Amino acid sequence: MAKRAEGGGTVVIKKYANRRLYDTDTSSYITLEDIAAMVRAEVDLQVVDAKTGEDITHQILTQIILDQEASGSQQMLPVSFLRDLIGMYGNSVQAMVPGYLEASMATFRKNREELTAAWQQGLAANPFAKLAETNIAMMRAAAEAFMPPGKPTPPPKSPAPKDDLAALREQMADMQSKLDKLSK
Repeated sequence: MAKRAEGGGTVVIKKYANRRLYDTDTSSYITLEDIAAMVRAEVDLQVVDAKTGEDITHQILTQIILDQEASGSQQMLPVSFLRDLIGMYGNSVQAMVPGYLEASMATFRKNREELTAAWQQGLAANPFAKLAETNIAMMRAAAEAFMPPGKPTPPPKSPAPKDDLAALREQMADMQSKLDKLSK
């Protein structure tokens, strides 16, 4: 398996026509599982087609996710999420989704680190309350970005946890309708 490139650079992995993956840093053949382990270890990597030099990192990482989801062991992506994601292709919000997902994952990582620290300190009476509160605040901020200027923002509510999901879905539907109107 590959290690970090010398000097902390990007590890380049070449994919050959025979579907073999070659780690140029360690001069060895590796598997998709090895690439997944590298990603988990936060190794900066790039996968290129050996013949054309084309960057195919996105394709390889997507293949790893598909393999993980298909393995049957603890799927991470709910069917409703996958349906929503597919529905957004070709939609007026498609260009915004990657940035939104990156911001959401950054917030999730930050919350995960804070949650871990709270657990280690034994201070987490209700650890998910702060996470839910942060996610709701982020959704409100995203919704407010699409509201016409001068329109008052409704005061924040404290719905029960089951109502949070319904409220988020309602906000997303409202945002979608506003975007569709703006794009016409």
